[in-house]
Amino acid sequence: MQDPHKPDSTKPPNPTLNSLRRIEYLLGGLLILFFFWSISLAKVVVLPIVLGFLFALTLSPVVRWLGRRGVPTAVAAVFLIASIGLTSSLGIYALSGSASDLVETLPEVREEVEQKLHNIRDKLRQVQEAEEQMTGLANGNPGAVRQPVQQVVVDEPTMLESALSSLAGTGSALVIALILAMFLLASGDMFQRKLIQSFPRLTDKKTALRVSHDIERQISRYLGAIAVINACLGLAIGVSLYLLDMPYPYVWGAVAFALNFLPYLGSMIGVAAVAAVSLITFDTIGAALLPPLVYFTLTSIEGQMVTPVLVGRHLSLNAASVFIAVIFWAWLWGAAGALMAVPFLVWLKVICDNVPGLMVIGRFLSGEDADPIED
Repeated sequence: MQDPHKPDSTKPPNPTLNSLRRIEYLLGGLLILFFFWSISLAKVVVLPIVLGFLFALTLSPVVRWLGRRGVPTAVAAVFLIASIGLTSSLGIYALSGSASDLVETLPEVREEVEQKLHNIRDKLRQVQEAEEQMTGLANGNPGAVRQPVQQVVVDEPTMLESALSSLAGTGSALVIALILAMFLLASGDMFQRKLIQSFPRLTDKKTALRVSHDIERQISRYLGAIAVINACLGLAIGVSLYLLDMPYPYVWGAVAFALNFLPYLGSMIGVAAVAAVSLITFDTIGAALLPPLVYFTLTSIEGQMVTPVLVGRHLSLNAASVFIAVIFWAWLWGAAGALMAVPFLVWLKVICDNVPGLMVIGRFLSGEDADPIED
């Protein structure tokens, strides 16, 4: 006898219900696309807000630690943000002279690199001409000569101008984010209490409290540990390049510290920049290859050994998901988007791990081995 509470498996599917479900999925996909399109257009407004919350999450354990020692929350927040702003300003001022000199050498770097790669271009041109001759012989027209192609040159901003414009925009976003973080830290756990009070049931309140604590703990641990690791990496690269007689070694150390906040992309950009300057600094190929090789070796040791050991025990994310997130957010918001890719993944994974309907996504994002499939 069939259970009356159990759905009848022999009953044919309702085509209207299936159509409604397909429409629901389609509308959900359109909503996601509209969301990302909206935040792409609203980058100037949304980016400082996101960075402000990230700063607040990172510094909130320090504010609580100072609060347990009698320092008022507002005073601790103002002190921390003022210290970060003053330290950053002094560091930028100290490096500004050498950085401007390095930027002024970029045209020279370009000319020197083009001159040293001239032989390679000649060989490639010879190979191309030989290929065209072979194509002419195959077509029965050995005297065929490729007609010159007229090119239309569009006056576009140079890479340096684009980089400086992006850097100026990111700097403004960082200033606004620090001010927002100061207000968030000074308010203490007010927003957390309001979030918990917005849920009617006690079970939902406990879940919201657990999720908020987990997000704060994971993001603050990650960003705090990465900041310390990057500082050590920048010091090691600066000292190493100084010993190799590389110009402006302390500037390269600061660049390595900043670029290493961008997973995967930062190390590649740093190696390419060091290689370009090293190519015009040293006369021999061996001496020119040594600084980028040292930079690559140190960043590889940090990325493959140091960071997984110190951060991996608290943060378990799939390497493929991290790479995809970095590429996606870098395309959407540039360097600032790549910076917040991993914290966004941490936030998403914590929510997925605590919401039953999203646990499949949480398992995919996890770097831990899944349960073996049983036959």
